[in-house]
Amino acid sequence: MPHPGHGMRSFTQDSSVTEHRIARRTLRRVLSFARPYRGRLAVFLLLLALDAAAGAATPLLFRHLIDDGIAAGDRGLIVLLASGAAVLALVSAGLAVAERWVSSHVGEGLILDLRTAVFDHVQRMPLAFFSRTRTGALVQRLNGDVLGAQQAFTSTLQTVVSNGLTIVFTLAAMLAMSWQLTTLALVLVPLFVLPARWFGRRLATMTREGYELNAEAGQLMNERFNVAGAHLAKVFGDPERENARYGEQVRRLRDLGVRRALVSTWFRVGLTTLASVAIAAVYGLGGLQAVAGELTVGVVVALTAYLGRLYGPLTAMSNVQVDVMTALVSFERVLEVLDLVPSVAQKPDAADLRTAVATRGAGVELDGVTFRYPSADEVSLASLESVAALRTDPTGDTLRDVSFSVPAGAMVALVGPSGAGKTTVSQLVSRMYDPTAGAVRIAGADLRDVTLDSLRATVGVVSQEAHLFHDTIAENLRYARPDATDADLEAALRAARIWDLVERLPDGVETVVGDRGYRLSGGERQRLAIARLLLKAPDVVVLDEATAHLDSESEVAVQAALDEALVGRTSLVIAHRLSTVREADLIVVLEQGRVVEQGTHLELLQASGLYAELYRTQFAPAEPAPAA
Repeated sequence: MPHPGHGMRSFTQDSSVTEHRIARRTLRRVLSFARPYRGRLAVFLLLLALDAAAGAATPLLFRHLIDDGIAAGDRGLIVLLASGAAVLALVSAGLAVAERWVSSHVGEGLILDLRTAVFDHVQRMPLAFFSRTRTGALVQRLNGDVLGAQQAFTSTLQTVVSNGLTIVFTLAAMLAMSWQLTTLALVLVPLFVLPARWFGRRLATMTREGYELNAEAGQLMNERFNVAGAHLAKVFGDPERENARYGEQVRRLRDLGVRRALVSTWFRVGLTTLASVAIAAVYGLGGLQAVAGELTVGVVVALTAYLGRLYGPLTAMSNVQVDVMTALVSFERVLEVLDLVPSVAQKPDAADLRTAVATRGAGVELDGVTFRYPSADEVSLASLESVAALRTDPTGDTLRDVSFSVPAGAMVALVGPSGAGKTTVSQLVSRMYDPTAGAVRIAGADLRDVTLDSLRATVGVVSQEAHLFHDTIAENLRYARPDATDADLEAALRAARIWDLVERLPDGVETVVGDRGYRLSGGERQRLAIARLLLKAPDVVVLDEATAHLDSESEVAVQAALDEALVGRTSLVIAHRLSTVREADLIVVLEQGRVVEQGTHLELLQASGLYAELYRTQFAPAEPAPAA
């Protein structure tokens, strides 16, 4: 399957034709983001034109002030022209403030648009994308790259337009005064323009490398500074080793920064030196012409002033190619993410699953389901992935022709050895992935044909690791139902057998649970996750070994909460407790991605197959002795 980001990756190739094609395509996309700001951009361009005209008029005033005022001894004209120059300076200052006001509104608006576009697109990506993506690299795209892309609309645009107009006005005035000296000044123009291409390519490459290194450093901090990573580092890590690893990454960033600064400095110093040589030449030749009576002193002074206004913008315009190429690197990295096509997406004509559930009940069916986990090229970008992810692409099908059905309100237990495909089945029912072949249906509707909102409302999941955001208990629960009242929260917490504990907390439901809920025990997190599920009130419940790693006391409390959660709901349970398996209306036994047995507990024991073996080795020893 061709990957939507492959075309963007070719930017790193050396072909100038490819670079040119990509640059043009990216520029068109840049302009599409600017479309909502057409009016403000027009005002911005008008202000730039007025500012350039005001700046170009100033040396003309000085020319007349010297030739017609000072040389002629006309005090009135001197005062008038000096006052005019002061007024032009004030006008330029006012125009500069106005330009900044407009450009900041446009630039900050574009940052908002880009960030929300990337965030919205990323959150719609399938689970496979996040399982491969480095979080630090993704955050870098959302922050650093977006800010870099924004430069194309503000400082770069201002540089191009303002300096372009300044060059035009300046050359017109210079040609009117002395075409000979103007021609001399223009001889050096190619020396300002030609180096820009080479320096631009070098700096663009360094910019891309810098983004990658920043992403790696950010990923390391993200992994080490979240509570789970910090705990692992405390148990197994070595502070000196961690510091050395981070230090190596930031040293590479330092070295790159030094190289980048030197390249930029050589470029800037070379252009500044050329400008100084040109100004000295004009002063010399112009002075000789003034002594010979061919030019006035005022013209020589005005011409040298114009040279400063010519070479300064030329230097800036030469840097524009550098700025544009580095800005395009940022923009292309943002567009790489926006161009990723979610492998799990909603059809335009998708139906509401809740309507089918209300009519036919929430029965679940897997019909000839075959599934292979997607490869890297199908779900992500090489620049966002870890090396480990790239080396672990799937080589075969995880599920093969799996078929079974669960009537509405019934419970099916999935059992089998590790790696049999139990969790994969549960993820297909909640549409974390789509099957490679076959269909997954709820209420007779193929999940690929229903809206994602209605599917989320219909299916609830409690996994082995209950995740909580760094927020209050109330906000973690309302994540499932934002309009829930305090009374709704209390009812869900009571049903989840955790209200008594929450009530004893100093801040009650407003208690902050910490990063990933680590201020709570595993059993408490699981019961909060069940409360969140109850608050959502789904028709189908998926339990992925929700009590697998709990102590006996917590397991009893969580199991009681689960019993409450499953009443009247269709449930798909990956279980390790025999009591849960016994209560199931149907047991589906998986091995190596295939259904090898189906039936009730007694039926499967009598069949003396894999289930009977699992019962003897796994379930029976774990079953607690009956109470006296």
